[in-house]
Amino acid sequence: MENTVHLWGRLSSLNVRKVVWTAQELGLDFQRTDAGAGFGITTTPEYQRKNPNALVPLMEDGDLVLWESNVIVRYLCARYGASQNLYPQDLATRFDAERWMDWQQTTFNRAGGQAFLQLVRTAPEARNAELVRQSVAATEPLLDLLNTHLQHRNYMGGDAFGMADIPLGCEMHRWWGMRGAQFEACGVQRQELQAFPHVQRWFGQLLQRPGGRGVLDIALS
Repeated sequence: MENTVHLWGRLSSLNVRKVVWTAQELGLDFQRTDAGAGFGITTTPEYQRKNPNALVPLMEDGDLVLWESNVIVRYLCARYGASQNLYPQDLATRFDAERWMDWQQTTFNRAGGQAFLQLVRTAPEARNAELVRQSVAATEPLLDLLNTHLQHRNYMGGDAFGMADIPLGCEMHRWWGMRGAQFEACGVQRQELQAFPHVQRWFGQLLQRPGGRGVLDIALS
């Protein structure tokens, strides 16, 4: 599909991975430019005129400029995903998906964030085990909640893959991309994926999707 979509952001960012996965699911022939962290660009005046937060991702589609990852996911699904029904026309179905997408950002991401920062982005000698322990304690009840939600559903919205699966799938990739041995090195025990069988089944399905290649199969950094 010919289009004008240009994405800015490095793949080490969970939020960029969401948008890349969405674009790949939709079969978009998009352009992506590494930006943020060691790649720079986000601190330049030109970039900040487009995104005053100086963060990634940023999306340009013709004259439209958007930032905020889940908003970009919604836009791409609405603009290019009609044939796949990734942005449901039924309002109840759509806003159920939007609810879970917001929950990913406001609740799940915050709960697991400290473990990621400590175990992946902090040198071993500087890690704070108490922050890792607090992150596990905050995240595991959320995994229980998801496990219950998925007990009688193939995907977050029901039988079919939908836009809510993308942000939550990327969050899962980050949580399970941290190995149990990393937690144990901090003296912290974490339940493994097998403890949440419905989440395990759902996440396994996501890993099989061609659109997730280069997103769900890369190591954390």
